[in-house]
Amino acid sequence: MEGELLALTYGAVVARVLKDYERTDEVNAQLDKMGYNVGVRLIDDFLAKNRHGRCKNMHETAEAIQSAFKQYINVQPQVGKWNDAQNSFSLTLDTNPLTSFVELPAELGGLCYCQFICGILRGALEMIQLETKVQIVADNLKGSSVTEIRVSFIKKLVDALPVGED
Repeated sequence: MEGELLALTYGAVVARVLKDYERTDEVNAQLDKMGYNVGVRLIDDFLAKNRHGRCKNMHETAEAIQSAFKQYINVQPQVGKWNDAQNSFSLTLDTNPLTSFVELPAELGGLCYCQFICGILRGALEMIQLETKVQIVADNLKGSSVTEIRVSFIKKLVDALPVGED
């Protein structure tokens, strides 16, 4: 029942954002922004509950993300498709609880329905000083058999101190 409630609640949120904005690129940006704000807060909860130490590399980061998916939405994505530099990977969801009851009409072909997840990941990773690019590269709502989310490391962020402070 939890998955159904999540899917229906998220569907209502997407429907509301679709009513508020005219273009799908604006809707995608809003879903990403909403997810980012959730991710910024969710990382604290995740770290407090798991007592997870600092990840030493992107492989450990991917494992932590995988366990967070299991903890929060009860699915475990497959981690793979690493690039040669080992700083970019894909999370593949065979089943996506957010899309359980969804069919996208043709006029919404540009909608990234699960952009919210990308925002959550980006926000959470930014809070642990990792700037990333997160995007949906395969979508089960658009003919793919899976949902694939690509996470690419951009740079390590450093805390900026105000001018004059060391």
